[in-house]
Amino acid sequence: MFDALPLILFALIFILILFGYPVAFTLGGLSILIGVIVFDVDFFYLLSLRIYGTMGNFVLLAVPLFVYMGIMLEKSGLAESLLETMALLFGRIRGGLAISVVIVGAMLAASTGIVGATVITMGMISLPTMLKRGYSPEIATGTIASSGTLGQIIPPSVILVLLGSVLNVSVGDLFTAAIIPGFALVILYLLYIIVYSIIFPDKAPSMPQHLIDEFRKKGMIGRIVKAFLLPFLLILAVLGSIFAGIASPTEAAGVGALGATLLTILQGKFNKSVHREVMSETTYLTCMVFIILIGATAFSLVFRGLGGDRYLIGLIQAADLSPSVFLIVVMLAVFVAGFFIDFIEIIFIFVPVVAPIFSALGIDLIWIGILLALNLQTSFLTPPFGFSLFYLKGVAPPEIKTTQIYRGILPFVIIQLIFLGLVMAFPEIVSYLPELMKK
Repeated sequence: MFDALPLILFALIFILILFGYPVAFTLGGLSILIGVIVFDVDFFYLLSLRIYGTMGNFVLLAVPLFVYMGIMLEKSGLAESLLETMALLFGRIRGGLAISVVIVGAMLAASTGIVGATVITMGMISLPTMLKRGYSPEIATGTIASSGTLGQIIPPSVILVLLGSVLNVSVGDLFTAAIIPGFALVILYLLYIIVYSIIFPDKAPSMPQHLIDEFRKKGMIGRIVKAFLLPFLLILAVLGSIFAGIASPTEAAGVGALGATLLTILQGKFNKSVHREVMSETTYLTCMVFIILIGATAFSLVFRGLGGDRYLIGLIQAADLSPSVFLIVVMLAVFVAGFFIDFIEIIFIFVPVVAPIFSALGIDLIWIGILLALNLQTSFLTPPFGFSLFYLKGVAPPEIKTTQIYRGILPFVIIQLIFLGLVMAFPEIVSYLPELMKK
């Protein structure tokens, strides 16, 4: 019975979260209760050391900085400019509006890494236009919701920062490894939209010619340069400094936060009210992440103290599971969990449990990190608790039904799962760029 106690603890926490109890206090409270019963009051001393060690982690300082950068960019108005310009550039192509949404989603992902800001911004600007131009609600909502989640795999991603901390691997290496998978997913989205627009031309039409002609006559080159140059400079400053070895991810996050503030000033959108709002939202999101992290630290300490990782390894060995079969089981568990709980909870509950097992099995944790990030990306799109769906429904016109959004995201979820299978089958997709940069 005692041997199974860590699994009972894990199951109890998961069940209580499904019943709606707060994640941070469920994780921390139940773990501390079990810890005191099993390990006596000395447990509190061990826990305090772990918490100080976690809160003093320099890498995790990137989280509030990247969150600040994303929220500040949302206020800058650059997203609107990008979307409008890109839509007119691709306007003559069938499905051009949807293509522009995917490309802008990828650019915003490389600039911010914040899903909520991207989905809300693109939903407010692009969705009414797409519906007005004759797009079906399904392809319009599916494209916007899925493109907004690209910030979870394309660096700089908050998910990758958190995964790097939990897996105890370099965040910079995770960023490098995520580039090819992230942009490969963008290409798959674009291919789907192109094929869809060929098969159903009436559901993804091109834009009226007079709008394109007007765009070309009124300073087209100037608008393109203005729309693309500033976000590109920010991406170059953040990601370029990391990949060139000039700055760590945390230092690059500081550069990004300053850069986003300067861009907002240049756009004439910066004022005291905006700054207060950005700081307030950043503080709220950061506190949410770190209070869950403290609870997860308590859970991890108790789970390993009870020998949970050793018990699981013993179960796997007794069941004669190969590393590949165990990986598939974990990926299925994470995918199913994504229907019910959000990505932060999954990272801090599941990953500390399975990470030592993957390490003991000799599996590359960078590869595991990218697989988990791709898998967690689908959790934003899977009902009933997909956050992208909530964000989009909140800004969608009243005539857009929830069922239409669900039907719209289904093809993109399938694309993500197929691509996840490809990355599992061919680890070189992840390892190629990091190995190339080390030569």
